[in-house]
Amino acid sequence: MRDAEARLEEAIGLTAAIGLEVISTNIVPLSRPVPGTLIGSGKVEEIAAEARALEPEVIIVNAQLSPVQQRNLEKEWNAKVLDRTALILEIFGARAQTREGRLQVELAHLTYQRSRLVRSWTHLERQRGGFGFLGGPGETQIETDRRLIGERLAKIRKEIEEVKRTRGLHRSARKKVPYPIVALVGYTNAGKSTLFNKLTHSEVMAKDLLFATLDPTMRGLRLPNGRRVILSDTVGFISDLPHELVAAFRATLEEVLEADVILHIRDAAHDETEAQKRDVEEVLIELGIEANDARPIVEVLNKIDLLDPEEQEGLLSHNGRKSAVAISAIDGDGIPDLLARIESALGKSEIRFRLTLDPSDGAGLAWAHSHGRVTARKDRANALVLSVSADPQEADRFRHRYGAKLKLEQVTSQAN
Repeated sequence: MRDAEARLEEAIGLTAAIGLEVISTNIVPLSRPVPGTLIGSGKVEEIAAEARALEPEVIIVNAQLSPVQQRNLEKEWNAKVLDRTALILEIFGARAQTREGRLQVELAHLTYQRSRLVRSWTHLERQRGGFGFLGGPGETQIETDRRLIGERLAKIRKEIEEVKRTRGLHRSARKKVPYPIVALVGYTNAGKSTLFNKLTHSEVMAKDLLFATLDPTMRGLRLPNGRRVILSDTVGFISDLPHELVAAFRATLEEVLEADVILHIRDAAHDETEAQKRDVEEVLIELGIEANDARPIVEVLNKIDLLDPEEQEGLLSHNGRKSAVAISAIDGDGIPDLLARIESALGKSEIRFRLTLDPSDGAGLAWAHSHGRVTARKDRANALVLSVSADPQEADRFRHRYGAKLKLEQVTSQAN
């Protein structure tokens, strides 16, 4: 269970993310949900009195409300009411920039709204004219709107499938290069975009704001050993993430599913860092990525610059001797250790072999350098012997091109 004050602080952060000014807050203990209003009648009246005095434009309930609960609270408080899901959808709607992002937001929003159409109409009894010989009255207004939403949902899903096919083609093109993908995941505002900018020298939007990043961003990164990878920045996760968004943004998060290495970025200075870790792991499970997934998942403890010097030194001194890597994306502390960990994680999937070339085969030497990592070279009188590491797909290309000139040293498979 999360601390109530921490949950309230997060809710305030969500409202700030769309420019709302908070004029009053309440923490309501809830032993048992009330079917009609979620919270008890006494608290409903107390908040109603406060609303009459403050006249807020919107009241946000940091929980998921049923359509009936939302409608009843709006009547009691005489104000627009948004629940946690609606608030997050508002943020996503305001921030999405790409066509894919906007489609995903609209899909999630319409899915959410379809069950709440009753709120929008005061004339539900009115029916559009039906022809008597068709057997019965015409459809009601709400039935019409549900049908129209259903048609729009079908159209959006079709467009999203087209976007997914395009992304699939892009991934196929990248695999032909190929560069491994390293995906950043983590709780919203954990510092993923700041780390992304630090590693790739980019200028992706990075603010102390929940959901600052919505649309996926990818950049090339060269590791210290010379290997090139693609770094992918993704949307941040959050507790009680609306299921509509998990499903809708699955296409956006497909880069995570395709990643060779996943970096789980955590805010080490946050009081709820362990709870946030569990929330991220739950979303990863919903996406089909289990804790025992075959690919490496590297835990990265970010924002150590906000810790006391003793805590910071303790985390840094244990780098290399524990599973997590401690860093500061702002100061750059621990970044070399993180890059080394990425190299190590990718190395677990590489195939290592020796390649014998003719000393005059300059084209073959250049090809070997462009399609693998040449880790050692021996120049002999009548032969050039290279020690090479390559991804499995590239190793197949080496086999096809060089055949008997190639000899495997060892084959290692990915492990956590």
